[in-house]
Amino acid sequence: MFIPMRSLLKSIAGWLALSAVPAFPAALIAQTTSLPAGSILLWPQGAPGAKGDNPDDKPTLTLFAPAAGKRNGASMLVLPGGGYGGLADHEGKGYAEWFADRGITAYVLKYRLGSKGYRHPTMLNDAARGLRLVRAFAKRDGLDPTRIGVIGSSAGGHLASTLATHFAAGNPESMEASERESSRPDLAILCYPVISLGEFVHAGSRKNLLGDTPSPELITNLSNQLQVTPQTPPCFLWHTVEDKSVPVENSLLFAAALRRAGVPFSLHIYEKGAHGLGLGRPGKEAPPWAEQLLYWFKERNFTR
Repeated sequence: MFIPMRSLLKSIAGWLALSAVPAFPAALIAQTTSLPAGSILLWPQGAPGAKGDNPDDKPTLTLFAPAAGKRNGASMLVLPGGGYGGLADHEGKGYAEWFADRGITAYVLKYRLGSKGYRHPTMLNDAARGLRLVRAFAKRDGLDPTRIGVIGSSAGGHLASTLATHFAAGNPESMEASERESSRPDLAILCYPVISLGEFVHAGSRKNLLGDTPSPELITNLSNQLQVTPQTPPCFLWHTVEDKSVPVENSLLFAAALRRAGVPFSLHIYEKGAHGLGLGRPGKEAPPWAEQLLYWFKERNFTR
């Protein structure tokens, strides 16, 4: 069968775009700027809509791999919080190390931020690209492409819930393997998440995401309790009643929407605890959500 040279070159280029991505933290793609060990540019040739050529304009994934022989086949995309203005390390690297210690291959997404001039849909595009890459990496590395989760905290929880409600199928005609993958996570973990951009909103997150004067239509579209469908993936949510930054009603609204749509979920509301606890740190003990998450993983056959 004759294959036109142009089509052959496109196929080779698409294969190289995926194959060049490193499987281990010590390896890096050839790139114009240095990145931390294990970091992978989402778009090696430049991110769509980039405002410059600085690190803040270059979304990345950073791999945290389980020890040899410990991985269980599941993968997790980690979306740190920070009000769409920063990225909290304890909700990024902290989570990823915890997952890797339990056999789950984790990737922390450094997504572009409102504090650097970016607005929706840039953050969602970065998250969708990250999820597609993680699924493609799972196929490449002998992991399970049907066990790809996403976890997000606070504004990262909003981004995770946006991905869970605004996902898209892959493009089967794409020459790049990752772009043929769906951006739908197989489950989502939402830690004290921003959900509503109307009532109960965290104003700073909304401003960084949408600017000063977002339209009512955009607010509705990204108030994710209004976007849940039966196709939304199963979710684990936790929040504290004492949270003064992101009201607990955000998780309650999303859980109620999941219930109405018939989507499986596990909701954990704790009385005590400030916003942003993550896994806890000295002087700021977190509720036992992490242990309950592991139980939920077993219920859902996510960690086999």
